[in-house]
Amino acid sequence: MKNLNYQIIISFLGLTSMLNGVFMLLAIPFSLYHKEDAVSGILTAGLVTIFIGFIMWFTNRNAPKNLHKKEGYIIVTFGWLILSITGTLPYLFTGAIPNFTDAIFETMSGYTTTGASILNDIEALPKGILFWRSATHWIGGMGIIVLTIAILPMLGIGGMQLFMAEAPGPSADKMHPRITETAKRLWLIYFTLTMAEFLLLKIVGMDWFDAINHAMATLSTGGFSTKNTSVAYWNGLPLVQYIISLFMFIAGTNFILTYFAFKGRFKKILQNEEYKWYFLGTLAVVITITLLIVNFQDPNLQTSVNHPMPRGETESAFRHASFQVIAIITTTGFVTADFTMWNSFATMIMFALFFIGGSAGSTSGGVKVVRHIIMIKSSILELKKLLHPSAIIPVRYGGKAVHQSIVFNILSFFVLYMLIFILSSIILTFLGLDFTSALGAAASSIGNIGPALGSLSPVDNYANLSDAAKWFCSFLMLIGRLELFTVLILLTPYFWKKN
Repeated sequence: MKNLNYQIIISFLGLTSMLNGVFMLLAIPFSLYHKEDAVSGILTAGLVTIFIGFIMWFTNRNAPKNLHKKEGYIIVTFGWLILSITGTLPYLFTGAIPNFTDAIFETMSGYTTTGASILNDIEALPKGILFWRSATHWIGGMGIIVLTIAILPMLGIGGMQLFMAEAPGPSADKMHPRITETAKRLWLIYFTLTMAEFLLLKIVGMDWFDAINHAMATLSTGGFSTKNTSVAYWNGLPLVQYIISLFMFIAGTNFILTYFAFKGRFKKILQNEEYKWYFLGTLAVVITITLLIVNFQDPNLQTSVNHPMPRGETESAFRHASFQVIAIITTTGFVTADFTMWNSFATMIMFALFFIGGSAGSTSGGVKVVRHIIMIKSSILELKKLLHPSAIIPVRYGGKAVHQSIVFNILSFFVLYMLIFILSSIILTFLGLDFTSALGAAASSIGNIGPALGSLSPVDNYANLSDAAKWFCSFLMLIGRLELFTVLILLTPYFWKKN
């Protein structure tokens, strides 16, 4: 391996910064419309971000165009760091979040689509800042790296290395043989679904500003809301919650399958093994939670925010159960109910969902359904081999044998994921969290979920964490969003050796 091409790395990071600055400027019309003082702060933040990016790009624009996997990993990880650092500027320059640690936490939570917040009064923020906050979700959801891949051919750079680093999961399906065309079509689908949800939410009663913000947060599986009580604000409008539930489920589905749906190739969707498990598993958990609420919930407990859900109220139980189950499985993290106030069995099931995640190739975080499928099948095969030790039985997925290296990669991922969860829980207790809250914060941060347990329940936030805990959770959000290996490989001496 030759020396790292630092010039192309800096050039690409500069391009990422410029694009981020352009997105910041899109928040200005919202502040102008509402006649807010935040306009100057947002404008300054956007121009500074564009200027920094331009200098980085311009001074390295003639860099050699060779791009290898190592450069890809560096660009993706540091690209997210550049996004998060520059993304704090609108908060800092407008005074919406004057503390840098809090601004980093909120921004990292946005780009990683975690949805955890340190804000105590969201509704007091300027509309331009609220839009920017939701935009960080929308940018991070599909990945600004993938967006940039679509324009790399104009610069004479190939994009496959970046796409593989951005989407390191086991799914290798592509909608188009050219990776740039794949990126363009992914973004087109993403934009189309966002607009569709926006229109539906507007039709059923949301105002246009809340509708566009929640549409961006839903399709990115982010979870930032414009209201202090999240989607529970619309508990009196059940259609709002059903629409958001539907689009959360779609956002948690492999976008390749969504593309097939647009093309009318529904047979491909129904034949997809991961989708079957994802759909049937979600349905089974929703039914289970609904029955637990209807039959075993203490009627004296308020189980939904601003709206009591007494025992026997079946529609309300089903709506809140389905909403919260989908919100957690897809790692969106919107809230209509405080699931930690449901009966203990239901709460434990909800916590278990923290470790599931949506489909590979979706905007969801977490372990992903396909990894669980392959781990379960691999474990069953190991039991069979105890009886037939000489038999050669491959793990099969989608009717095809899965290469053993992929199985080992998935098993390694899960072991590492759980090890990080355990160590992170211990570290967070050292940083001041109680046992339950530490478990919830670790699982929620690495899984990019948002709401957690204990003092970080769905009706609380992360404002009271120490600065050290906020930085640590921000790091967990980053490695979770980039699926562990992409970030952690940079921390190994081997990565930086010349070979």
